[in-house]
Amino acid sequence: MNQRIFFIAYAALCVSISAGCGGNKPSATGDATYREAKGGKVYGGTYTFNEPQDLPTLDPIKISDVTSYHATHQMYELLVELDQKDLKLVPELASRWEISPDGLTYTFHLRTDVYFHDDSCFVTKENPTGKGRKFVASDVKFSWERACNPQLQTKGFSIFQSRITGADDYYLDRRAATAEKREPRVKEVKGFEVVNDSTFAVHLQKPFGPFLVTLTHTTCYIVPPEAVGYYKENFRMHPVGTGAFVYEAFKDGQYLLMKRNPNYWQKDEAGNQLPFVDHVKMVFIRDLTTALMQVKQGAVSECYRIPQELRSQWLDGSGQALKAEFKKEFTLQQVPGMATQFYSMNTQHELFKDKRIRQAFSYAVDRDKISKFVLKGESYASAIHGVVPPAMPAPSASAAPVASAENDQRTIRDGITAESSARYPYQKITGYDFNPEKAKALLAEAGYPNGENFPEITLQINSGGGRNFLVAQAVQEMLKQNLNIKIELFQSEWAQHLETLQNGKAPFARLGWVADYPEPENFLNQFYGKLIPKNRSEISFPNTSRYNNPAFDKLYEEALATSNDSLRFVLYEQAEQLAMQDAPLLLLFYDLDERIISGDVRDYPMNAMDRRDLKTVWLDRLAPKPQATK
Repeated sequence: MNQRIFFIAYAALCVSISAGCGGNKPSATGDATYREAKGGKVYGGTYTFNEPQDLPTLDPIKISDVTSYHATHQMYELLVELDQKDLKLVPELASRWEISPDGLTYTFHLRTDVYFHDDSCFVTKENPTGKGRKFVASDVKFSWERACNPQLQTKGFSIFQSRITGADDYYLDRRAATAEKREPRVKEVKGFEVVNDSTFAVHLQKPFGPFLVTLTHTTCYIVPPEAVGYYKENFRMHPVGTGAFVYEAFKDGQYLLMKRNPNYWQKDEAGNQLPFVDHVKMVFIRDLTTALMQVKQGAVSECYRIPQELRSQWLDGSGQALKAEFKKEFTLQQVPGMATQFYSMNTQHELFKDKRIRQAFSYAVDRDKISKFVLKGESYASAIHGVVPPAMPAPSASAAPVASAENDQRTIRDGITAESSARYPYQKITGYDFNPEKAKALLAEAGYPNGENFPEITLQINSGGGRNFLVAQAVQEMLKQNLNIKIELFQSEWAQHLETLQNGKAPFARLGWVADYPEPENFLNQFYGKLIPKNRSEISFPNTSRYNNPAFDKLYEEALATSNDSLRFVLYEQAEQLAMQDAPLLLLFYDLDERIISGDVRDYPMNAMDRRDLKTVWLDRLAPKPQATK
């Protein structure tokens, strides 16, 4: 998933919430009505968090940015989910599942107590209030077939491509139907089977070891066909799901407001029906300093990242703890991020098709200097290995085939029983450390000694992100100093930046990758040659560098075909090393995830994917918290 570009826009909305429960007690600030819950917890209040970019879409199959992901994750759900604390695989809309002995069929048994949000799309004569209907297996088939339909401009097909029986036929037929101006001939993805209302089966073309964990991708959120048909093009910004929060309002560039789902199915360990807060609000504050000041003043509950100019003011000398004066009212959370920042180089471009030039660029950048003097603590480590970050955990669960639901003790019921402890060996990957002499030699071999006659090129970055611009300036200076190459910087709005990068019109451009799910494949698929469209004008995603190496593809495919976690990781390692030798990406740094939250926020753990699940969050009325300024 494309890395968050940390610019944030401010809009504070005070919402008065009244609840029809007896014994309500108003909060100290008077902005909400609170109700007691079991275990000392509290219902009520509004949780407000900022995002660094505008909200492009709320349609699951079109998500390629973190802002959309953070929003939709509160309203949609998946068959299987990742535990917010440790990112292990857990059931969600599927209560249990079995895997056939040959590893080709996954049978999911669905929950029967889940309903879609109440919404106008469900209004009929028999249902005049639009009460949400029950979630069934056909909703899974509908949702996942949408992800395989190029006529809908899906960005999620790679999750199912060359894996699910009939998915490629479905996709290619619809693409041909558009070109030939005819009706599609392939009516369904045969590998998506509705067994009955509460049972859904998936048939794979060949074994795919990490299949279960890939189903935690945003593409796999479940949507009702009624909403897609009712809202048509407007479905992009009017989500209807089964999640803990319901869409209420959106004002472009200002806020997204979600309200508590009163019919939500999940409860916590104490028996409290989730969620706790009455409203969740996402605001868009472009300036990070302004965002943190809004947290300090009590207008916002969370600020992702601390701007450089305020780090010494808020953090102690270690950079890992708040100063004493802030500890009472705020909490600092920091973890190594499962994210890598880099510049993509289009390997089909006339200049960058020569790997010696790409290698020269990579050797010419002093990443440690950027980390120390530019980022000043905002990164976890210099990216001198591969694209898979150090935070990549051990496999969430083994996908080894299971004999049957009744007879095999490894059948998955309400959790995972088989797992591996081996982490991905990222340290073994040889990447690019700072070596200006080697960089100069490679550039000379490519025909540009001392940078002579090297064409002027542009590095495109997204606008609004302070650290992105500072890093780009540093790289610009290093390429000038070490290779005598002139680089122009161009800032583009996020949506346009993504479009030009993906359609090949920005051959040298900033990007970053935040894990969609905790599996090396999610990073290595950026090098998979079979994801490159034959038509160069078409979007190439996630392989934005359009890197094509059959040797890499072979190892990558072998890795995906095995259910042996240890073997899969060895094959990943070999494939990644091949890609790094060809340098399609100029790797910069591995991210540090950090946020400051208000001192009254409870049960909101941070994880390496910044995977935010707000249904367990509650606001402690007795905790010291910042007071809003007037």
